[in-house]
Amino acid sequence: MAGPLRETPRTALVFGISGQDGAYLARHLLERGYSVHGTSRDREMSGFGNLARLGIRGRASLHSAVLTDFRSVVEVIARVRPDEIYNLAGQSSVGLSFDQPVETLNGSIGGTINILEAIRFLKLDTRFYNASSSECFGNTDDRPGDEATPFHPRSPYGVGKAAAFWAVANYREAYGLFACSGLLFNHESPLRPARYVTQKVVRGAADIAERKAETLTLGALAIARDWGWAPEYVDAMHRMLAFDRPEDFVIATGELHTLESFVEQVFAQFGLDWRQHVETDAALLRPSDISRSVGDPGKARRLLVWEAQTCMPGVVARLVEAEMRRRHGEDAA
Repeated sequence: MAGPLRETPRTALVFGISGQDGAYLARHLLERGYSVHGTSRDREMSGFGNLARLGIRGRASLHSAVLTDFRSVVEVIARVRPDEIYNLAGQSSVGLSFDQPVETLNGSIGGTINILEAIRFLKLDTRFYNASSSECFGNTDDRPGDEATPFHPRSPYGVGKAAAFWAVANYREAYGLFACSGLLFNHESPLRPARYVTQKVVRGAADIAERKAETLTLGALAIARDWGWAPEYVDAMHRMLAFDRPEDFVIATGELHTLESFVEQVFAQFGLDWRQHVETDAALLRPSDISRSVGDPGKARRLLVWEAQTCMPGVVARLVEAEMRRRHGEDAA
């Protein structure tokens, strides 16, 4: 006798699956029974190291696709015909965007438009999530940024993300697509590359504790950020596409901490006084930077029933623990 019919699993396509958020999102969706597909520029050449670190390298179907090439985007979407598409691809470093402004802008706006056009061209009933950023807001001076806060980006990265945000809104309104953007504030994990300041601080402090170095050089310590934990933020992305209507959401902890406070807590984890080891160098400052960036996640709390569980002190503790395990040949991603 035949058994009960199984419901066909939902299919998700993740552009940028090899990055921090892409890898955690892939794991999150696989744990919920999704069939997960992901892309890189050349799947044969990409190591997909983050997927391997999370133990899911062989569980996602991988494809080659170049986000700025419309034909490439159409072909992979037509092949997969996903229920959900997540656009997490593109150059993700704010600092690097000053050195690569054209590539950063082309990837942000061109890639997003290509996905939207592909969904429209193929007439798919696909839900689309676009990774936007707190960088769209620039400084959140007197109150936390929310969905109604005007944009004032202060980097090529922020400019590109702001343009892509409005492209998504336009396609949603003009063509009725289920398309939304997540305005995510800073979110960290052991999968962050070493060039990010959070990893630079953690690895620098560990080197000093192990007597491999004596000092750590940073830029402005007075900047303040809203730091959360990346695995929690990908849950918010999924909830946005599971919501009954397409809306944009700020995803944040709602807490503001200075980089100096972050540094102090990291060094304390190693039993060190940061003031004895940290130097500043004006050469590390960006041409323009954000002094204060904090979000108001109230809408996500009300409508998505999502709330950050890990704020800055917890982020520090997890990053330090993961770094020490990495140095002992273990992995804690």
